[in-house]
Amino acid sequence: MTTRLRHPRLVALWASVALLSWGSAYPIVRIVMHDIAPVPLAAVRYAIAALLSVVWLLAKRAPLPRMADIPRLVACGGIGISLYNALFNTGELSVSAGAASLLISSAPLMAAAIAVAVMGERLTPWGWAGSLISFAGVITIAGGEPGGLSFGSGTTLVLGAALASALYTTMQKRLIQTYGAMNTTAYVLIVGAIVLLPWLPRALATVPHMPVMGKLGILQLGVLPAFVGYAAWTWVVGEMGVARASGLLYLLPPVTLVESFVLVHEVPEPRTLLGGGVVMAGVFLANTLGRAPVRRLPPGGE
Repeated sequence: MTTRLRHPRLVALWASVALLSWGSAYPIVRIVMHDIAPVPLAAVRYAIAALLSVVWLLAKRAPLPRMADIPRLVACGGIGISLYNALFNTGELSVSAGAASLLISSAPLMAAAIAVAVMGERLTPWGWAGSLISFAGVITIAGGEPGGLSFGSGTTLVLGAALASALYTTMQKRLIQTYGAMNTTAYVLIVGAIVLLPWLPRALATVPHMPVMGKLGILQLGVLPAFVGYAAWTWVVGEMGVARASGLLYLLPPVTLVESFVLVHEVPEPRTLLGGGVVMAGVFLANTLGRAPVRRLPPGGE
């Protein structure tokens, strides 16, 4: 039985806010990096997001993290924010915004592979087929980007960012169960900003000399994709549930392609569109038919 949504219009509104804000990050990062280096951009962007997160946590009187959870929070912030953005921003120096969004969309498959390798989950034959299909799509996209899949190319850096996102998704699950989705996100943003602090002085020295549009771009990146988007998405997941809300994420690459065309007049190559369609088909196949059901033991064991 399908649960009826209590606030369908609000769900549509906040889902749109999340997708539009996240999609805008891809082209705006490319615009802003004309005037600031990739890692300092990440440092100043997440310094803004961290300040908003502190305000959120204080307003909500959120509980402080337990000492036992600090290592996991540091890992999530270091990998899911700092490493992800360093790899992603550097990769976008040569990879188009649309292609980057399509490559990042392979992250759920990487998360599934991590679950199989580390957490004992199993994939069905459909899951393995979906993985192979998506990998073929990645190769197709990479063939149209500078450097292809050679080590250190923009494509491999963006795929490294996708892997960082997959690791973060896997590690944060236990934290979300303890602190809730938005509080966990706020703590992770703060940790990510702290890890990026060594690059913040360079960013603060650069920003005053940037054009007004560059400064506004940094502010937009820190407020909308990094904070408001997550807050909106957390509300949507609370209304729809994780499984149903995850289906909306298939809209993110098309939204990014449209925003990239509007903001930076980027027209994707046919090869990029073809490869992106193959990646998304593989992810959809793996997510719908690819997970083996978990065998639950009755109370008392066998």
